[in-house]
Formats: sequence, structure tokens, C-alpha cells
Amino acid sequence: MKYWYETIAVAQRILIELIRRRRSLILWSIFPISILLIVGFIFADRVEDLPLAEAFARATPPALVGSAFFFSCLGGAVATVVSEREQQTLKRLFISPLSGTSYFLGIFAAHSAIAIGQALVMFTLAVFLGARFRGSPLLCLVILLLSIITYVGLGFILGTQLARRTEDVNSLVAAFGVPLLILGGAFFPTFLFPESLLRLARLNPIYHMIEALFAVIIDGRGINAIADHFGFLLLFAMLMVGGGWLSYRRMLQVERQL
Repeated sequence: MKYWYETIAVAQRILIELIRRRRSLILWSIFPISILLIVGFIFADRVEDLPLAEAFARATPPALVGSAFFFSCLGGAVATVVSEREQQTLKRLFISPLSGTSYFLGIFAAHSAIAIGQALVMFTLAVFLGARFRGSPLLCLVILLLSIITYVGLGFILGTQLARRTEDVNSLVAAFGVPLLILGGAFFPTFLFPESLLRLARLNPIYHMIEALFAVIIDGRGINAIADHFGFLLLFAMLMVGGGWLSYRRMLQVERQL
């Protein structure tokens, strides 16, 4: 129970700080909502005989896992790790009874809570605009959780290994993130891609997040129909958790020596 209480305490502290600032939470909501509206209207205008409600349904997967989760979970995790280092929180951690495992899990839990909140906002807005979703809610939830795990784990890797100051966060997320978002189909449908880009896209976890979620909530498909996407996400999520944990432990060792 010790780890559980410590994890909850760390997550609460991070969430309380975000709520007090409010600006980040508001912007993390505005960006995906704007993407949902823009992509939905584009789909409705460019796809013949596509109702506006169906257009918004089709725009939900890229707007949610391709945009919202990316910036809140990956960008947020990078920013949290860097700010904690600059504020000397890790130094204080070494002289407190709080374990490094609880700290790691607390950051993960905080950004997972933010992502779940974004998902509720996005689905509520889409339904309000007339969208109708199909498929298994449980399978949809599992895909969303795998996406969150992937982003947060990757955020730990980037934040601990490549970012040293707050100023590094924006450039780091932009350099790695924007190409991944475009290649994953977050801004442009993948059926517009040439075959050479499609081959690269299949190595991109964002592509598999969007395709898997789209197949479930729009086409109503089950686990067998998305086995390739699901398997890729499951494997990548495990790799990111392992890589994020090892990167975090290495950062702690470096901080102890400074």
C-alpha cells in the first residue's frame, strides 16, 4: 500500500499544480477540439454524400489520439520531467521517504488522468455534434490506454535523455512530434499518402493508434480485425514503459552525482 499512497500523492500534486495554472489545461482542450472541428468540416465538404455528423465521428480518432493525447501525455510528460529537474524536486526526493518507483508512477497517473478527461470531452463534443460510435467500449478503452502508455513512456525517454531546460521542451516536441503526427495521419488521411510514406507510417505508433480506434468506433470491428494494429501497439507500449523506466533510473543516477 505504501507505493499506492505515494503514487496517488505525487499524481495529486501534479494535477493540483496544473489546475492552479489552468492555462495548460485550457490549451490542451482547445487544440484537439479545434482539430476535431476543422477535420470534421473538411471531411463533410470533400467526401461526397457524407453527413456532417458522420464527418465528426470520423474526425474523432485523429483528433483524440493523434493530437490531444500527443501533447498532453508526451509533451506533458517531457515538460513535467524537465521542470522537476529545474526546480530541484529530484534532489529533495533523495532525502525524502518517497520512492523513485512511486514518483515515476505518479507522473504517469497524472497525465493518464488528463488524457482520460480529454477523451471524455472529445467524445461528448462529437456526440453533441451528432456523431454515433459503434464497436466495443471496452476495446476502445484498451486502445486509448495503450496510446496513453506509449506517449507517457516516450515522454519519459525524451524528457530524461534529451531535454535539460524548459526551453528545450518546445523544440524537442516539435522536432520529434510534428513529423510523427503528419506521418501518423493526425492531420491528413493516410489514404492520401504515396506507398513510400505508407511504408514509413506503418512503423509509426500514431498510425496504428488512429487506425485501430477508427476501425473499432467507426466500423464496429472487433479484436480479430485489428490484430495487427493492436499487436503493434501492445508491443510498442511495453517497450516505451521499459525504456522510460530505464531512462528515468539513469537520470536519477546522474542527478545524484551533480
